[in-house]
Amino acid sequence: MPERGHTKREGRGPQASPEGHIPHTAVADVPEPREAPDPGALRRTGLLVTLILGGLTATPPLSMDMYLPALPEVTRSLHAPAATVQLTLTACLAGMAFGQLVVGPMSDKWGRRRPLIVGLVVYVVATALCALAPNVELLVAFRLAQGLAGAAGIVIARAVVRDLYDGMAMARFFSTLMLISGVAPVVAPLIGGQILRTTDWRGVFVLLTAVGIALTALVWTKIPETLEPAQRHGGGVGDALRAMRALVADRVFTGYTLAGGFAFAALFAYISASPFVIQEIYGASPQTFSLLFGINSVGLVIVGQINGKILVGRVGLDKVLATGLALITLAATALLLLTTGVFGKAGLVPVAAALFVLMSAMGLALPNTQALALMRVRHAAGSASALLGTTSFLIGAIVSPLVGIAGEHTAAPMAVVQLAAVLVAIAFFVGLCRPWQTGHTVDGKAADS
Repeated sequence: MPERGHTKREGRGPQASPEGHIPHTAVADVPEPREAPDPGALRRTGLLVTLILGGLTATPPLSMDMYLPALPEVTRSLHAPAATVQLTLTACLAGMAFGQLVVGPMSDKWGRRRPLIVGLVVYVVATALCALAPNVELLVAFRLAQGLAGAAGIVIARAVVRDLYDGMAMARFFSTLMLISGVAPVVAPLIGGQILRTTDWRGVFVLLTAVGIALTALVWTKIPETLEPAQRHGGGVGDALRAMRALVADRVFTGYTLAGGFAFAALFAYISASPFVIQEIYGASPQTFSLLFGINSVGLVIVGQINGKILVGRVGLDKVLATGLALITLAATALLLLTTGVFGKAGLVPVAAALFVLMSAMGLALPNTQALALMRVRHAAGSASALLGTTSFLIGAIVSPLVGIAGEHTAAPMAVVQLAAVLVAIAFFVGLCRPWQTGHTVDGKAADS
Protein backbone atom coordinates (compact mmCIF):
# COMPACT_ATOMS: atom_id res chain seq x y z
CA MET A 1 0.00 0.00 0.00
CA PRO A 2 1.38 3.43 -0.82
CA GLU A 3 2.10 5.81 2.03
CA ARG A 4 -0.43 8.53 2.63
CA GLY A 5 0.51 11.58 0.65
CA HIS A 6 2.26 9.60 -2.12
CA THR A 7 1.12 9.17 -5.68
CA LYS A 8 1.95 5.64 -6.72
CA ARG A 9 3.14 5.31 -10.28
CA GLU A 10 4.50 1.97 -11.53
CA GLY A 11 5.91 1.11 -8.14
CA ARG A 12 7.66 4.44 -7.72
CA GLY A 13 6.96 7.58 -5.72
CA PRO A 14 6.06 10.99 -7.17
CA GLN A 15 7.96 11.46 -10.41
CA ALA A 16 9.28 14.74 -11.72
CA SER A 17 8.35 15.60 -15.26
CA PRO A 18 11.09 16.53 -17.74
CA GLU A 19 10.40 20.18 -16.87
CA GLY A 20 10.94 19.44 -13.18
CA HIS A 21 7.26 19.59 -12.14
CA ILE A 22 6.26 17.05 -9.55
CA PRO A 23 2.69 15.72 -9.71
CA HIS A 24 0.27 16.49 -6.94
CA THR A 25 0.15 14.20 -3.96
CA ALA A 26 -2.88 13.31 -1.93
CA VAL A 27 -2.17 16.43 0.11
CA ALA A 28 -4.41 18.34 -2.24
CA ASP A 29 -6.62 15.77 -3.91
CA VAL A 30 -8.37 18.01 -6.39
CA PRO A 31 -8.30 18.20 -10.19
CA GLU A 32 -5.17 19.54 -11.82
CA PRO A 33 -5.42 23.31 -12.29
CA ARG A 34 -4.15 25.09 -15.29
CA GLU A 35 -0.52 26.09 -15.13
CA ALA A 36 0.65 28.70 -12.64
CA PRO A 37 1.07 32.23 -13.99
CA ASP A 38 3.81 32.46 -16.58
CA PRO A 39 6.91 33.42 -14.59
CA GLY A 40 8.37 35.14 -17.63
CA ALA A 41 7.23 38.61 -16.60
CA LEU A 42 8.78 38.31 -13.17
CA ARG A 43 11.95 36.71 -14.51
CA ARG A 44 12.38 39.52 -17.01
CA THR A 45 12.47 41.99 -14.12
CA GLY A 46 15.20 39.70 -12.81
CA LEU A 47 17.37 40.91 -10.01
CA LEU A 48 15.00 43.51 -8.57
CA VAL A 49 12.15 41.07 -7.92
CA THR A 50 14.61 38.53 -6.50
CA LEU A 51 15.97 41.21 -4.18
CA ILE A 52 12.46 42.15 -3.05
CA LEU A 53 11.54 38.53 -2.30
CA GLY A 54 14.83 38.19 -0.46
CA GLY A 55 13.99 41.34 1.48
CA LEU A 56 10.66 39.84 2.51
CA THR A 57 12.34 36.69 3.80
CA ALA A 58 14.82 38.96 5.62
CA THR A 59 12.03 40.30 7.85
CA PRO A 60 12.94 37.99 10.79
CA PRO A 61 16.69 38.77 10.86
CA LEU A 62 16.02 42.46 10.32
CA SER A 63 13.48 42.53 13.15
CA MET A 64 15.59 40.52 15.57
CA ASP A 65 19.29 40.71 14.69
CA MET A 66 19.55 44.50 14.46
CA TYR A 67 18.10 44.59 17.97
CA LEU A 68 20.40 41.96 19.47
CA PRO A 69 23.37 44.19 20.43
CA ALA A 70 20.91 46.42 22.34
CA LEU A 71 19.49 43.67 24.57
CA PRO A 72 21.79 44.36 27.53
CA GLU A 73 21.04 48.10 27.20
CA VAL A 74 17.28 47.42 27.13
CA THR A 75 17.55 45.55 30.42
CA ARG A 76 19.16 48.62 31.98
CA SER A 77 16.97 51.23 30.24
CA LEU A 78 13.64 49.60 31.13
CA HIS A 79 14.85 48.22 34.49
CA ALA A 80 13.85 44.68 33.49
CA PRO A 81 15.58 41.32 34.07
CA ALA A 82 17.33 39.65 31.13
CA ALA A 83 14.80 36.80 30.99
CA THR A 84 11.94 39.31 30.58
CA VAL A 85 13.79 41.25 27.89
CA GLN A 86 14.40 37.98 26.02
CA LEU A 87 10.60 37.68 25.88
CA THR A 88 10.65 40.57 23.40
CA LEU A 89 12.39 38.15 21.03
CA THR A 90 10.00 35.36 21.92
CA ALA A 91 6.96 37.59 21.34
CA CYS A 92 8.19 38.66 17.91
CA LEU A 93 8.91 35.06 16.96
CA ALA A 94 5.58 33.79 18.27
CA GLY A 95 3.80 36.52 16.31
CA MET A 96 5.57 35.48 13.14
CA ALA A 97 4.60 31.86 13.84
CA PHE A 98 0.87 32.39 14.37
CA GLY A 99 0.62 35.17 11.80
CA GLN A 100 1.69 32.77 9.07
CA LEU A 101 -1.20 30.43 9.91
CA VAL A 102 -3.57 33.29 9.12
CA VAL A 103 -1.79 34.89 6.18
CA GLY A 104 -0.95 31.65 4.35
CA PRO A 105 -4.57 30.51 3.78
CA MET A 106 -5.59 34.13 3.08
CA SER A 107 -3.05 34.27 0.26
CA ASP A 108 -4.46 31.03 -1.19
CA LYS A 109 -7.96 32.56 -1.15
CA TRP A 110 -7.36 36.19 -2.17
CA GLY A 111 -4.02 36.02 -3.94
CA ARG A 112 -0.56 36.96 -2.78
CA ARG A 113 -0.49 40.71 -3.32
CA ARG A 114 -3.28 42.14 -1.11
CA PRO A 115 -2.46 40.25 2.12
CA LEU A 116 1.22 41.08 1.62
CA ILE A 117 0.66 44.83 1.33
CA VAL A 118 -1.71 44.94 4.31
CA GLY A 119 0.77 42.98 6.43
CA LEU A 120 3.63 45.30 5.53
CA VAL A 121 1.63 48.41 6.44
CA VAL A 122 0.74 46.98 9.85
CA TYR A 123 4.38 45.97 10.34
CA VAL A 124 5.48 49.57 9.82
CA VAL A 125 2.98 50.88 12.40
CA ALA A 126 3.89 48.22 15.00
CA THR A 127 7.61 48.85 14.56
CA ALA A 128 7.14 52.58 15.08
CA LEU A 129 5.25 51.83 18.30
CA CYS A 130 8.17 49.67 19.51
CA ALA A 131 10.38 52.76 19.32
CA LEU A 132 7.97 54.59 21.65
CA ALA A 133 7.42 51.79 24.21
CA PRO A 134 7.72 53.22 27.77
CA ASN A 135 8.14 49.86 29.53
CA VAL A 136 9.07 46.26 28.80
CA GLU A 137 5.47 45.00 28.97
CA LEU A 138 4.34 47.28 26.15
CA LEU A 139 7.51 46.52 24.21
CA VAL A 140 6.64 42.80 24.39
CA ALA A 141 3.10 43.56 23.16
CA PHE A 142 4.29 45.74 20.27
CA ARG A 143 6.88 43.12 19.31
CA LEU A 144 4.10 40.54 19.17
CA ALA A 145 2.13 42.79 16.79
CA GLN A 146 5.29 43.39 14.75
CA GLY A 147 5.78 39.65 14.40
CA LEU A 148 2.15 38.98 13.47
CA ALA A 149 2.33 41.54 10.66
CA GLY A 150 5.83 40.62 9.54
CA ALA A 151 4.64 37.05 8.97
CA ALA A 152 3.04 38.19 5.69
CA GLY A 153 6.41 38.81 4.06
CA ILE A 154 7.85 35.47 5.11
CA VAL A 155 5.00 33.17 4.13
CA ILE A 156 4.00 34.93 0.91
CA ALA A 157 7.57 35.15 -0.40
CA ARG A 158 7.84 31.35 -0.12
CA ALA A 159 4.42 30.90 -1.73
CA VAL A 160 5.41 33.15 -4.65
CA VAL A 161 8.51 31.02 -5.21
CA ARG A 162 6.30 27.91 -5.21
CA ASP A 163 3.97 29.60 -7.71
CA LEU A 164 6.86 30.11 -10.09
CA TYR A 165 9.27 27.19 -9.62
CA ASP A 166 9.43 23.42 -9.16
CA GLY A 167 12.00 20.77 -8.37
CA MET A 168 15.68 21.66 -8.53
CA ALA A 169 14.88 25.17 -9.77
CA MET A 170 12.95 25.80 -6.57
CA ALA A 171 15.78 24.44 -4.40
CA ARG A 172 18.25 26.70 -6.20
CA PHE A 173 16.00 29.73 -5.81
CA PHE A 174 15.66 29.11 -2.07
CA SER A 175 19.45 29.11 -1.86
CA THR A 176 19.50 32.41 -3.77
CA LEU A 177 16.99 33.85 -1.30
CA MET A 178 19.27 32.68 1.50
CA LEU A 179 22.10 34.67 -0.07
CA ILE A 180 19.99 37.83 -0.18
CA SER A 181 18.24 37.41 3.15
CA GLY A 182 21.54 36.24 4.62
CA VAL A 183 22.95 39.72 4.08
CA ALA A 184 20.49 40.93 6.74
CA PRO A 185 22.01 39.02 9.68
CA VAL A 186 25.47 40.06 8.45
CA VAL A 187 24.75 43.78 8.40
CA ALA A 188 21.90 44.04 10.92
CA PRO A 189 23.94 43.54 14.13
CA LEU A 190 26.72 45.70 12.69
CA ILE A 191 24.21 48.47 12.04
CA GLY A 192 22.66 47.92 15.45
CA GLY A 193 26.05 48.18 17.12
CA GLN A 194 26.82 51.43 15.29
CA ILE A 195 23.39 52.87 16.15
CA LEU A 196 24.21 52.31 19.82
CA ARG A 197 27.27 54.53 19.40
CA THR A 198 25.11 57.55 18.51
CA THR A 199 21.72 56.85 20.09
CA ASP A 200 19.92 54.27 22.23
CA TRP A 201 18.02 51.08 21.41
CA ARG A 202 14.97 53.05 20.24
CA GLY A 203 16.94 54.22 17.23
CA VAL A 204 17.07 50.60 16.04
CA PHE A 205 13.28 50.55 15.69
CA VAL A 206 13.26 53.93 13.95
CA LEU A 207 15.56 52.50 11.28
CA LEU A 208 13.46 49.31 11.02
CA THR A 209 10.40 51.51 10.44
CA ALA A 210 12.16 53.22 7.54
CA VAL A 211 13.15 49.83 6.08
CA GLY A 212 9.53 48.66 6.33
CA ILE A 213 8.28 51.76 4.49
CA ALA A 214 10.80 51.25 1.68
CA LEU A 215 9.91 47.56 1.32
CA THR A 216 6.19 48.35 1.23
CA ALA A 217 6.75 50.87 -1.57
CA LEU A 218 8.78 48.36 -3.60
CA VAL A 219 6.17 45.61 -3.23
CA TRP A 220 3.38 48.04 -4.19
CA THR A 221 5.14 49.11 -7.41
CA LYS A 222 7.12 46.05 -8.51
CA ILE A 223 5.50 42.77 -7.39
CA PRO A 224 2.50 41.62 -9.47
CA GLU A 225 0.00 38.95 -8.51
CA THR A 226 1.42 35.43 -9.09
CA LEU A 227 -1.66 33.35 -8.20
CA GLU A 228 -4.32 33.48 -10.90
CA PRO A 229 -8.00 33.58 -9.82
CA ALA A 230 -8.59 30.10 -11.28
CA GLN A 231 -6.03 28.66 -8.87
CA ARG A 232 -7.38 30.29 -5.72
CA HIS A 233 -9.42 28.53 -3.06
CA GLY A 234 -12.81 30.10 -2.45
CA GLY A 235 -13.52 28.34 0.83
CA GLY A 236 -13.38 29.81 4.30
CA VAL A 237 -11.68 28.80 7.51
CA GLY A 238 -13.03 25.24 7.32
CA ASP A 239 -11.46 24.64 3.92
CA ALA A 240 -8.17 26.11 5.09
CA LEU A 241 -8.14 23.83 8.13
CA ARG A 242 -8.95 20.81 5.97
CA ALA A 243 -6.10 21.68 3.60
CA MET A 244 -3.70 21.96 6.53
CA ARG A 245 -4.94 18.69 8.00
CA ALA A 246 -4.26 16.99 4.67
CA LEU A 247 -0.76 18.47 4.64
CA VAL A 248 -0.06 17.23 8.16
CA ALA A 249 -1.35 13.78 7.18
CA ASP A 250 1.44 13.56 4.59
CA ARG A 251 4.12 11.80 6.65
CA VAL A 252 7.03 12.98 4.51
CA PHE A 253 5.88 16.62 4.41
CA THR A 254 5.47 16.57 8.19
CA GLY A 255 8.90 15.00 8.62
CA TYR A 256 10.67 17.68 6.62
CA THR A 257 8.64 20.40 8.34
CA LEU A 258 9.54 19.19 11.84
CA ALA A 259 13.17 18.52 10.94
CA GLY A 260 13.48 22.06 9.61
CA GLY A 261 11.65 23.44 12.63
CA PHE A 262 14.00 21.88 15.17
CA ALA A 263 17.07 22.81 13.12
CA PHE A 264 15.77 26.37 13.21
CA ALA A 265 15.37 26.02 16.99
CA ALA A 266 19.11 25.36 17.27
CA LEU A 267 19.70 28.50 15.21
CA PHE A 268 17.34 30.58 17.31
CA ALA A 269 18.93 29.36 20.54
CA TYR A 270 22.10 30.97 19.20
CA ILE A 271 20.28 34.17 18.18
CA SER A 272 18.59 34.50 21.57
CA ALA A 273 21.53 33.62 23.82
CA SER A 274 24.59 34.91 21.96
CA PRO A 275 24.28 38.61 22.94
CA PHE A 276 24.55 37.64 26.61
CA VAL A 277 27.06 34.83 26.04
CA ILE A 278 29.45 36.93 23.96
CA GLN A 279 29.06 40.26 25.78
CA GLU A 280 28.27 39.35 29.39
CA ILE A 281 30.17 36.05 29.83
CA TYR A 282 33.15 36.69 27.54
CA GLY A 283 33.24 40.47 27.98
CA ALA A 284 33.08 41.49 24.32
CA SER A 285 31.78 44.91 23.27
CA PRO A 286 28.55 45.32 21.25
CA GLN A 287 30.72 46.05 18.20
CA THR A 288 32.77 42.87 18.68
CA PHE A 289 29.60 40.84 19.10
CA SER A 290 28.20 42.39 15.92
CA LEU A 291 31.37 41.51 14.03
CA LEU A 292 31.32 37.88 15.20
CA PHE A 293 27.62 37.60 14.41
CA GLY A 294 28.27 38.98 10.93
CA ILE A 295 31.12 36.52 10.32
CA ASN A 296 28.87 33.62 11.31
CA SER A 297 26.18 34.87 8.97
CA VAL A 298 28.70 35.10 6.12
CA GLY A 299 29.46 31.43 6.73
CA LEU A 300 25.77 30.59 6.44
CA VAL A 301 25.48 32.56 3.20
CA ILE A 302 28.57 30.99 1.62
CA VAL A 303 27.51 27.45 2.46
CA GLY A 304 23.99 28.23 1.23
CA GLN A 305 25.46 29.27 -2.11
CA ILE A 306 27.61 26.13 -2.28
CA ASN A 307 24.37 24.23 -1.73
CA GLY A 308 22.46 26.08 -4.47
CA LYS A 309 25.20 26.51 -7.08
CA ILE A 310 27.21 23.31 -6.69
CA LEU A 311 25.42 20.59 -4.71
CA VAL A 312 21.80 20.92 -5.92
CA GLY A 313 21.46 18.86 -9.10
CA ARG A 314 24.64 16.89 -8.38
CA VAL A 315 23.98 15.40 -4.95
CA GLY A 316 20.63 14.19 -3.63
CA LEU A 317 18.88 16.82 -1.50
CA ASP A 318 18.36 14.30 1.30
CA LYS A 319 22.10 13.58 1.43
CA VAL A 320 22.92 17.28 1.60
CA LEU A 321 20.34 17.75 4.35
CA ALA A 322 21.77 14.81 6.31
CA THR A 323 25.27 16.30 6.03
CA GLY A 324 24.03 19.63 7.35
CA LEU A 325 22.32 18.03 10.34
CA ALA A 326 25.44 15.99 11.11
CA LEU A 327 27.64 19.11 11.10
CA ILE A 328 25.21 20.95 13.37
CA THR A 329 25.32 18.00 15.77
CA LEU A 330 29.14 18.02 15.87
CA ALA A 331 29.24 21.78 16.46
CA ALA A 332 26.60 21.65 19.22
CA THR A 333 28.45 18.79 20.92
CA ALA A 334 31.71 20.76 20.82
CA LEU A 335 29.94 23.79 22.31
CA LEU A 336 28.53 21.70 25.14
CA LEU A 337 31.98 20.31 25.98
CA LEU A 338 33.54 23.78 25.84
CA THR A 339 30.90 25.56 27.91
CA THR A 340 30.77 22.89 30.63
CA GLY A 341 34.53 23.04 31.19
CA VAL A 342 35.42 19.55 29.96
CA PHE A 343 38.53 21.02 28.30
CA GLY A 344 39.15 23.53 31.08
CA LYS A 345 38.16 27.16 30.91
CA ALA A 346 37.46 27.94 27.26
CA GLY A 347 38.02 31.39 25.83
CA LEU A 348 35.98 33.25 23.24
CA VAL A 349 37.92 31.97 20.21
CA PRO A 350 37.03 28.22 20.42
CA VAL A 351 33.42 29.03 21.34
CA ALA A 352 33.17 31.42 18.39
CA ALA A 353 34.68 28.76 16.08
CA ALA A 354 32.09 26.16 17.11
CA LEU A 355 29.28 28.72 16.61
CA PHE A 356 30.67 29.49 13.15
CA VAL A 357 30.45 25.82 12.12
CA LEU A 358 26.94 25.52 13.54
CA MET A 359 25.70 28.62 11.72
CA SER A 360 27.39 27.68 8.44
CA ALA A 361 25.83 24.21 8.44
CA MET A 362 22.40 25.85 8.54
CA GLY A 363 23.05 26.75 4.89
CA LEU A 364 22.74 23.05 4.07
CA ALA A 365 19.83 22.24 6.37
CA LEU A 366 17.29 25.06 6.17
CA PRO A 367 16.84 25.69 2.40
CA ASN A 368 16.67 21.95 1.65
CA THR A 369 14.02 21.17 4.28
CA GLN A 370 11.87 23.95 2.77
CA ALA A 371 12.40 22.78 -0.82
CA LEU A 372 11.83 19.10 -0.03
CA ALA A 373 8.64 19.88 1.90
CA LEU A 374 7.19 22.19 -0.78
CA MET A 375 7.98 19.63 -3.50
CA ARG A 376 5.25 17.55 -1.89
CA VAL A 377 2.46 19.97 -2.84
CA ARG A 378 1.46 22.33 -5.64
CA HIS A 379 -2.02 23.29 -4.46
CA ALA A 380 -2.40 25.38 -1.32
CA ALA A 381 1.20 26.55 -1.44
CA GLY A 382 0.29 29.38 0.92
CA SER A 383 -1.03 26.97 3.54
CA ALA A 384 1.99 24.70 3.12
CA SER A 385 4.35 27.66 3.46
CA ALA A 386 2.43 28.78 6.56
CA LEU A 387 2.84 25.39 8.21
CA LEU A 388 6.55 25.40 7.44
CA GLY A 389 7.07 28.85 8.87
CA THR A 390 4.74 28.48 11.82
CA THR A 391 6.38 25.26 12.93
CA SER A 392 9.86 26.80 12.79
CA PHE A 393 8.98 30.03 14.54
CA LEU A 394 6.77 28.40 17.17
CA ILE A 395 9.45 25.89 18.13
CA GLY A 396 11.98 28.73 18.19
CA ALA A 397 9.71 30.80 20.43
CA ILE A 398 9.37 27.91 22.88
CA VAL A 399 13.11 27.35 22.91
CA SER A 400 14.05 31.00 23.45
CA PRO A 401 13.39 31.26 27.22
CA LEU A 402 15.20 27.97 27.88
CA VAL A 403 18.61 29.37 26.95
CA GLY A 404 18.47 31.79 29.88
CA ILE A 405 17.05 29.38 32.43
CA ALA A 406 20.33 29.16 34.39
CA GLY A 407 20.94 32.91 34.41
CA GLU A 408 23.29 35.20 32.50
CA HIS A 409 26.61 33.70 33.65
CA THR A 410 26.75 30.35 31.85
CA ALA A 411 26.55 29.40 28.17
CA ALA A 412 25.80 25.73 28.88
CA PRO A 413 21.99 26.03 28.47
CA MET A 414 22.47 27.39 24.95
CA ALA A 415 24.60 24.39 23.99
CA VAL A 416 22.21 21.91 25.64
CA VAL A 417 19.22 23.36 23.79
CA GLN A 418 21.09 23.35 20.47
CA LEU A 419 22.20 19.74 20.81
CA ALA A 420 18.77 18.54 21.93
CA ALA A 421 17.07 20.40 19.08
CA VAL A 422 19.27 18.99 16.33
CA LEU A 423 18.97 15.44 17.70
CA VAL A 424 15.17 15.77 17.58
CA ALA A 425 15.47 17.12 14.02
CA ILE A 426 17.48 14.05 13.01
CA ALA A 427 14.91 11.76 14.65
CA PHE A 428 12.09 13.28 12.59
CA PHE A 429 14.16 13.24 9.41
CA VAL A 430 15.01 9.56 9.80
CA GLY A 431 11.72 8.40 11.30
CA LEU A 432 9.23 10.23 9.07
CA CYS A 433 11.07 11.18 5.88
CA ARG A 434 12.86 7.82 5.60
CA PRO A 435 15.33 9.16 3.03
CA TRP A 436 16.50 5.69 2.09
CA GLN A 437 12.97 5.07 0.70
CA THR A 438 12.20 8.47 -0.84
CA GLY A 439 15.37 9.97 -2.22
CA HIS A 440 15.94 12.88 -4.59
CA THR A 441 18.21 11.81 -7.38
CA VAL A 442 20.71 13.87 -9.31
CA ASP A 443 18.20 15.05 -11.90
CA GLY A 444 15.63 16.02 -9.28
CA LYS A 445 13.32 13.07 -9.64
CA ALA A 446 11.86 11.62 -6.46
CA ALA A 447 11.63 7.87 -6.32
CA ASP A 448 11.07 5.09 -3.84
CA SER A 449 13.98 2.72 -3.55
